[in-house]
Amino acid sequence: MSVIMEFAIFPTRKAESLSTEVAKVVAFIKSTGYSYTLGAMGTTIETPGMEEATEILLKSQQILAASADRVYCTAKFDIVNKPGMRMHEKIASVQKKIGEVQK
Repeated sequence: MSVIMEFAIFPTRKAESLSTEVAKVVAFIKSTGYSYTLGAMGTTIETPGMEEATEILLKSQQILAASADRVYCTAKFDIVNKPGMRMHEKIASVQKKIGEVQK
């Protein structure tokens, strides 16, 4: 199985920047060893199954809950019953097509 999960999670306290809190979550994601991409509006990670993906959500919430009373999270999943590094394959495929359509 391959699960690509894109999610955004942050504490909902009033602050201009939440980068310190988000950095704690991204450091945790990096420590998992799973392939991930940090974006401006969320993080995408590929895991071998739903259990690993939802465990990342749970741990991310726990990291933020240590310093916030309220945490907001959205998540999207692409689940396929085959192993692989689909996240990078999907990105490479689109980048290749961009070059083709620009010709």
